[in-house]
Amino acid sequence: MTDTAAIAVPAIELLALGRVDYADTFAAMKQFTLERTPDTPDALWICEHTPVFTQGIAGKQDHILNPGAIPIVQTDRGGQVTFHGPGQVVAYPLIDLRRAGYFVKEYVFRIEESVLRTLAHFGVTGHRVAGAPGIYVRLDDPFSHAALTGPMPAADPFRGLGKIAALGIKVSRHATYHGVALNVRMDLEPFSRINPCGYAGLQTVDLSTIGIQTTWEEAAAVLSQKLSTFLAP
Repeated sequence: MTDTAAIAVPAIELLALGRVDYADTFAAMKQFTLERTPDTPDALWICEHTPVFTQGIAGKQDHILNPGAIPIVQTDRGGQVTFHGPGQVVAYPLIDLRRAGYFVKEYVFRIEESVLRTLAHFGVTGHRVAGAPGIYVRLDDPFSHAALTGPMPAADPFRGLGKIAALGIKVSRHATYHGVALNVRMDLEPFSRINPCGYAGLQTVDLSTIGIQTTWEEAAAVLSQKLSTFLAP
């Protein structure tokens, strides 16, 4: 009789891509997912992108206010429009959820937990906001450990908060692609040209603007380690 507990699950293979074009990376993720088999090891791609706006599958055109010369790429991920650019760590987990043994809702929770633990590494307290995937920080005190209390006001659910990490995923045949973007030290101006993630007036921040002086490489290393740990079966 086979001892199922003794069957080794391949470790997540980490691939550092450097600064890459978004459209090329999107195509490569889709191809990887299409061609993977039950034996294909899971992968974690870490990169940053040249400036680009990416639109989710249900994204509304009127959330793109003034793109200027920055290209817009239509994607097949969930969510609305966001911006990617230099100084932002982008992580693409390519995970076989059936083999990992958890479902999409927990997968999203694990990604968000990885970002929360990454922020904690730098002394920052991140927060989830119900119904709004991603991670947020208090603008008045990003280092406060106090939890958000009570329901956020319907008229302004992000009052006093800034978004520091955006999340958008796709699952095809139990396999994930797309992922999460953590703002480290970047030009935040392009976020003012859109309604970030579909929310008018939502302020976007990065680690630099809330007082954390670190490098892209250090933030990428910490996030990679947290994702590898929390996405394990």
